Amino acid sequence: MSSIGLVGGTFDFFHVGHQKLISSCLSNCDLLEIWVLSDKIALQKDPRISSWFDRCNLIRDSLSSKENSRVTFHELLDEFGVATSHPSAKMIFCTDDTLSTCKKINSMREEEGLYPLSIISVPHELSENGEIISSSRIREGEIDRDGKSWFNYQIIESDLYLTKEVESMLKDPFGKLFEGPEEDHSVAIKSALNSLEEYNLPVIGVGDVTVRALQNFGSGATIAIIDEKTKRVKWEGFKEINQSLFDNVLKCKNPPGLLTKSLFDTCKKAVSNWMEKDQSTLIIVDGEGDLAPIFLHIIAPIKSTIIYGQPNKGVVVRITGLDSKRRCRNILSLCENKNN
Repeated sequence: MSSIGLVGGTFDFFHVGHQKLISSCLSNCDLLEIWVLSDKIALQKDPRISSWFDRCNLIRDSLSSKENSRVTFHELLDEFGVATSHPSAKMIFCTDDTLSTCKKINSMREEEGLYPLSIISVPHELSENGEIISSSRIREGEIDRDGKSWFNYQIIESDLYLTKEVESMLKDPFGKLFEGPEEDHSVAIKSALNSLEEYNLPVIGVGDVTVRALQNFGSGATIAIIDEKTKRVKWEGFKEINQSLFDNVLKCKNPPGLLTKSLFDTCKKAVSNWMEKDQSTLIIVDGEGDLAPIFLHIIAPIKSTIIYGQPNKGVVVRITGLDSKRRCRNILSLCENKNN
């Protein structure tokens, strides 16, 4: 008779810790029932969590065809699921943080006259900085699905020069273009904001024209980056940006063609202000601020919105995700260190 094992979880951003857990499950039982938390409950935890089907598919994609033949997927509708009454299961798998739930499940089974399940606790996988890999850390933008930091902070101990390869990569718009007339930026801004979900926060506006347009539309940026220019020419319209609308005003230097430590540190502080204090920040750049999204995609949490202007066309919106973080990490790796 085949042994049946149970494992449950949210399994968002299926990562190497999840992979280790599933591999351990399959090494200890013949058939594995994977109970994936329902969308209704998952979205109450965090509206950025992927759909039930997407989460299941990521698990399937990580398994071989032989492993998939030993696995079934089920919707977990509450804390315990069927584990308290499953008539055929022999074991249940967990990590340290869900061990107490498994023990409670066995107590409930014994109260109903059922045999307890064998509990197999699988150690957490650790990221490169020694902390537990978790979906929440991935959503907050700290690490990728392999537990690696998105950015080597030693790189930015000095300023970075853009190489020709990087300049070529930056020529094309990085996101979705929302068109609108040059003389009325509210048209493009309105379309862009209407495309967003409630959880696409923070909203990061890059460029004086974009920041002013967001302000005039009544949806000011959570984080705003301005350099008192448009199309790299001094622009008097920046004076209409109301600095008092922001909880914090920070200044930094970033000469043309560079990505400076000053810009990085200031962007990092602005993201921290929002994540830790729920505060808005205006960054005033002495130089050029249009390269700030390279740092911001690296630093910002998943589902953040970055909006910047596309001259004579409208505005571009890019939602921060694993793909944008990978792209910006690659760009930074291709830059030249100023000290070299």
